[in-house]
Amino acid sequence: MNLIDHIITQKAKQEFARSMKFDDETEPHIPPGDVQQPRLLYLHIPFCEKLCPYCSFNRVVFQESVCRDYFKALRKELQLYKTLGYDFSGIYAGGGTPTVLIDELEETLALACRCFNIGEISVETNPNHLTDKNLDILKRAGVKRLSVGIQSFDDGLLKDMERYEKYGSGRDIAGRLKEILGVFNTLNADMIFNFPSQTDEILDQDLEMLLATGVDQITYYPLMVSDSTRQLVSRKLGQVEYGKEKRFYHRICERLIPQYGFSSAWCFSKQTGTAIDEYIVQYDEYAGLGSGSIGFLNGSCYANTFHIPEYIAQLNRGELPLQASRTFGIRDQMRYDFMMHLFGMKLDVAAMRRKYNGVFYRHLWPDVLAFCLAGGLRYEAPYFHLTKRGRYDWIILMREFFTAVNNFRDYCRARIAP
Repeated sequence: MNLIDHIITQKAKQEFARSMKFDDETEPHIPPGDVQQPRLLYLHIPFCEKLCPYCSFNRVVFQESVCRDYFKALRKELQLYKTLGYDFSGIYAGGGTPTVLIDELEETLALACRCFNIGEISVETNPNHLTDKNLDILKRAGVKRLSVGIQSFDDGLLKDMERYEKYGSGRDIAGRLKEILGVFNTLNADMIFNFPSQTDEILDQDLEMLLATGVDQITYYPLMVSDSTRQLVSRKLGQVEYGKEKRFYHRICERLIPQYGFSSAWCFSKQTGTAIDEYIVQYDEYAGLGSGSIGFLNGSCYANTFHIPEYIAQLNRGELPLQASRTFGIRDQMRYDFMMHLFGMKLDVAAMRRKYNGVFYRHLWPDVLAFCLAGGLRYEAPYFHLTKRGRYDWIILMREFFTAVNNFRDYCRARIAP
């Protein structure tokens, strides 16, 4: 890692650790609802048949009875947001494994569409759920974009990640992706790079297999671990290091472009305007529903309880299941917009000046200047664009942002009474 990369990493760690400190003294809350701008509805389903060692999201081993009670509570939470006056134009269902009980997911999506003006639905799933029955139900539910968690096609890595037994060989998974191509408007393959034991040869083989599948979109995340999962990852996969991350990232870009275009710094799409990149690029604001879900509404960031029995109990009492919240100051809100919009490859400066009543540069000129001097940004009126250098800068920023979020999740879980 060179000096500039090291400085960006350390500065990002400090800033995101600061911004993810929530107020323990204030009663958690969300702002009053309004319908002034498009927002996304994020639904978190925390159940998996087996837990992957590198994942820091809120997730538990699947138990059908608990899962059914959870979906019922989630539908009550949907109705509370409707009562509060919110509306949403899109849904992203993530996890965990949202398709773990496909009938419950279908019922939940149907209710959301009745409550809100939903125009698009994106759902995550795993390779073993790509059955004809599941795909038919998802299509019937209105899902247009399906994201499949692959991580790697290398059988050795899949075994190290404890995914080989669950999902089969890399060739089996690649074959199924080819079979279902065209069923949805967008089929996305979720991949991870910079595993400790991953070599250049393994990465190249993954890229070859990806290109051969012809999927509409590829999201290629760097490995991100929280402080609590670092030891488990080290024991099962090896010591996490960042010395080869930059080389791997540029190799991915070289192989996927021009067959794919950039939808974000780590998302590559054949299509325009239909990208799945979770919910952080397309929407400035999103509501987080489900246990351990995090939302961002009207400048306030909040988290639901990570304790699933308490989540269900609170909603059965008609209460929002909030655990923590924080209202960001104007500078932090601007920094968030600055980072997220540029992660989507460009920032409309005129739009930001309008949004913040002309004071955008007053607060952010040091950040803008630093990245321009480092060669990460170029200006073509009215947009700032990421350069080749800047794309990797933003990979670092987003890796450290999500690591800070994962550490916050760890903190919340640690506060749950045994």
